[in-house]
Amino acid sequence: MRSLSSIEEWRAYCEEVRRAGGRVGLVATMGALHEGHASLFERARRDGTVVVATIFVNPRQFNDDGDLRSYPRTPRDDRAMARRHGVDCLVEPRLDEMWPDYPRPTATTVSVRGVGDGFEGDGRPGHFDGVASVVAKLLTITGPCAAYFGEKDFQQVAVVRAMVRDLGFAVTVVACPIVREPDGLALSSRNRRLSPRGRERATALSRALARAAREPATASEVRATLRATLEEAGVEVAYADVVDPVRLVPAGDDEAGERRALVAGIIDGVRLIDNGPVTLVAREA
Repeated sequence: MRSLSSIEEWRAYCEEVRRAGGRVGLVATMGALHEGHASLFERARRDGTVVVATIFVNPRQFNDDGDLRSYPRTPRDDRAMARRHGVDCLVEPRLDEMWPDYPRPTATTVSVRGVGDGFEGDGRPGHFDGVASVVAKLLTITGPCAAYFGEKDFQQVAVVRAMVRDLGFAVTVVACPIVREPDGLALSSRNRRLSPRGRERATALSRALARAAREPATASEVRATLRATLEEAGVEVAYADVVDPVRLVPAGDDEAGERRALVAGIIDGVRLIDNGPVTLVAREA
C-alpha cells in the first residue's frame, strides 16, 4: 500500500493510474475505520478500480468544537485496516494543504440547497457546506473516478449526487448498503463514544426502521411508529421522518410507493443517524 500526504503526489498518483489504463476508486473517510469502511474498500476493489482511500477529519463540517475534539482518531489501526482490505493508496492530507487559511474562514464554500437544508442540515448548521466543500476538493484533486459512499449517511449521498450533477464532475457516485452489527446497530465511528447502556439503547434506531418497514402504511403512521419506538427506548429524538429518496422532501399521506425513512437520535450526548426503505399506502379519502 502506498502512503501519501501531499496533494501534488496524490494528484500525480491518480493521473498515473489513468494513463496506465486503470480506473480510480475513491473512498473518502474521516478515519476511525470500521467494517463499514472496509465494505467500501472491498466494493471498489470488486469493481476493478485502483482503490484510493483518504483519511481527513474535516473541521469545516463540525459546528461544535467539542464534537471535533472528541472525534475518534486511530491512525495506526486505520492504516492496518486499509492495508488488510486492499487499499492501493492511502492519502492522509495535511490540514494546512486542505484548508490553508484554517482556522480563519475559507473564502470558497460549496453549498447544495434543497437536499442539504433539512434533517442533518437543520440540526448541524453549516455541516453540509463543509461536507460539500471538502468532497468537491477531494474530487478535484483525485480527478475522474468512481466515488464510494455508505448509505448510512443517506442525506450526505444525496448532497454529493446533486453537487456532482450540478457542477459536472467526471465522477460516478456509488452508494453502498449500510453495514450493521448483529443486533442491527448501523456501524459508525461515533458508536465508540457510547456507554454500554447507551450502546444498548442505540439499537432502537434500527428497531424503529424495522417496525416501520413491516407492512405498508401511510406517511403519518410511519412517522408515529418511528417516534414511538425511539421514545420508548429513552432516545432523544432529533427527527423521525419519511421522505422522497431523491429530493428528501417529506412524504404526504396521499403518496404511495417506496420512500425512505430517516431517523436521528441523541444518546449519551452522541448524535446517531440511520435510515431504511419503507412502503407507503395513500390514506383513503
